[in-house]
Amino acid sequence: MTVLDETLRFDTAVLRAAAPPAKVTLVGAGPGDPELLTLKAVKALRNAQVVMYDNLVGDEVLSFVPETARRIYVGKQSGFHTLSQGAIIELMLRLARSGRPVVRLKGGDPYIFGRGGEEAQALAEAGVPFEVIPGITAAQGAAVAAGMPLTHRDHACTLVITTGHLRGPSDARTLDLDWEALARPRQTVVIYMGVATLPIICEQMIRHGLPPDTPAAVVERATRPDQRTVDGTLETLPFLSQVHGVQSPALIVIGAVTQLHAVLAPMSVVHSAA
Repeated sequence: MTVLDETLRFDTAVLRAAAPPAKVTLVGAGPGDPELLTLKAVKALRNAQVVMYDNLVGDEVLSFVPETARRIYVGKQSGFHTLSQGAIIELMLRLARSGRPVVRLKGGDPYIFGRGGEEAQALAEAGVPFEVIPGITAAQGAAVAAGMPLTHRDHACTLVITTGHLRGPSDARTLDLDWEALARPRQTVVIYMGVATLPIICEQMIRHGLPPDTPAAVVERATRPDQRTVDGTLETLPFLSQVHGVQSPALIVIGAVTQLHAVLAPMSVVHSAA
């Protein structure tokens, strides 16, 4: 039985009144450190009645949710989805139409690779009132925690954020990115969901013009107590990541700014190509 099959019990008086749909609040949970939640996000969590939360939302963030609130896990991990995206939207609409306000809690920022745009669009089309509370993105959190400014006058005047997630049918999945745009000099490239495709990413960046010795790094579990930074180059990073057993959640950062983390984050755990 899935969450969608469960009998949802609501106040019969509310149902009889045929009240308009309740509000849905899309909340950015930030990159992991609960102290990086916004005040507005904490307020929404403390007033929550129903919370639908993702895989990357930790227990410390959920501790702001009242014990009386219903918590519904709808997380996605590589190769395993509790619910499809369509089913998540269906459940969210069903709850709101039944008169119960919903907090949709998402890691990072809802509108940065969090499918918040799709969910907000569905809510708008269904006539369900909603609010979006932004969160600190994983890229921002990793940049500060690992000492890698995303922009820097001496190193990068452009920031590009993309995803390394494979797309297409399971028997023919591809990594379809604008490699020429990503391989331009003097920019920082941050890649979400790219641990599994790191060798392809580095190979394509070199093939499209970046030198093999271009600095690159992987920041694992950014802003959390067990954060790790593995640094190297486009040529060496796939091997180093494999040696150090890097796993998701992790961000790939490519560009000269990655060289600054040894100075700007001396307390972080660093594994060097040397």
